[in-house]
Amino acid sequence: MDEITSLVVGRNFSPTNFEAKNVTKESAQLEWTLSSGATSYNLEIFQDDSLTFAGSPIQTFKGISEKDIPYLIEGLTYDTKYSARVMAIDDNDNSRNSVWNGVFFRTSPQQIFKAVDPLKDILDRSVKMNWPAGEEVTKIVVKYTDDKGNVSTITTHEVTEEEKAAGKATVDGLSPSTKYTVYLYNGEKERGSKIITTITDLTGKTIVEEGADLKKLLTEATDGETFVLMPGTYQIPTEEADGKTSAVALKTNVSIQGLYPSAKPIIQGRFEINGAKSVEIDNIVLDGSLNNSTDQAFNFKEAGDLDKVVVKNSEIKKFGKGLYYINVAAKVGEITFNNCDIHDITCEGGDFFDCRKGYIGALNLTNCTLYNSCAARDFIRYDNAKLGKETVITVDHCTINGVSNTKGKRLLYVRNGCSKIVWSNNIVTNTLAVWSNQGSTTVPEFTNNVYNGCANLNTIVWADGKGD
Repeated sequence: MDEITSLVVGRNFSPTNFEAKNVTKESAQLEWTLSSGATSYNLEIFQDDSLTFAGSPIQTFKGISEKDIPYLIEGLTYDTKYSARVMAIDDNDNSRNSVWNGVFFRTSPQQIFKAVDPLKDILDRSVKMNWPAGEEVTKIVVKYTDDKGNVSTITTHEVTEEEKAAGKATVDGLSPSTKYTVYLYNGEKERGSKIITTITDLTGKTIVEEGADLKKLLTEATDGETFVLMPGTYQIPTEEADGKTSAVALKTNVSIQGLYPSAKPIIQGRFEINGAKSVEIDNIVLDGSLNNSTDQAFNFKEAGDLDKVVVKNSEIKKFGKGLYYINVAAKVGEITFNNCDIHDITCEGGDFFDCRKGYIGALNLTNCTLYNSCAARDFIRYDNAKLGKETVITVDHCTINGVSNTKGKRLLYVRNGCSKIVWSNNIVTNTLAVWSNQGSTTVPEFTNNVYNGCANLNTIVWADGKGD
């Protein structure tokens, strides 16, 4: 059998590796592998088509040469399905033209949504969306993606003529504290999208705007009332109205929350726990820089049983004597500081976390950063008021720098013989403190901590001076 060294076929092969690249809202680049024997190429573009090539093409290009490839197609419509097909042409013999080879692509959607202002446009169950006034739009669709990647449509808002003319609409039907993707359409064509997250649930809560008398509101609060503060600065003034700030007595159970995590409201003043059984602070800056005394941020004034004081996602700064002070026979079920930035607490005349005559069932300091504070006093002080020994102290995932940075001071000046101390996953730097020098301090459970510049934290030194 003779070797085949050439092959003559009746027509050109169709171009291969036909692809659409660099697809934008209005254009696409088409490229393909050249066909042997072709002298030029023809292209046809079909709109709203998925390789059926029905009807007539919207664009036709003939005589495309090798040097024109990749070939730029312009004048397309955003967010639209297109089919393109290419044919290899033999200009000397049309009977040798190849059959068509096709490719499908979709142009990119537009983005005419304006930026969403998280401080003005987003609430707990609605969002205000804006776009250039007068643009052709028909609906806004809100979609939610769950943890498994499943996408569901939450609501569809039909845009009115008035909203179209104004270039803005409010979409309702959302859930609090939820991440959504909001789409803008003209018919079925996407003209914009934005990712938003709704704020905390406002149902049954008291909205407080800057300029309101926060001291009066808290003094007159109903039991269990939740105050949601808009961004701004709120002072707890002295009776003399001398520009200084003072304390407000919390007599009922209250919760104080900042509305927007990105713009924490600032409360200048301090709190006295005087009748309240439950106090919760969330997403607040608590500033003691203008206080008329050096008292602690939280001062417990009344004996008896209390449920909890919980502070989270907040910044606490510039208090003189310390963070809290319990010098009455108060039995507190829980005191928690979580995800807080705590700094510039000088501790002149008091210790950082200071309980002398009270009892705390669970003291939790978690996910906090503490610095530039308490250089010459003890970090956690807990005296034996003989009100109970079931306390669990937990310090976990905290960064602690420079506290108790004086020889002889203690990080755990705990004398009530509490049942458990957990010290885990912390970074501790730059302190001369020892852990404790009290025989009644429970030996902590240490796990996965990092220390630097802490020469004296290699032991717990008991009162007799012998290491353990």
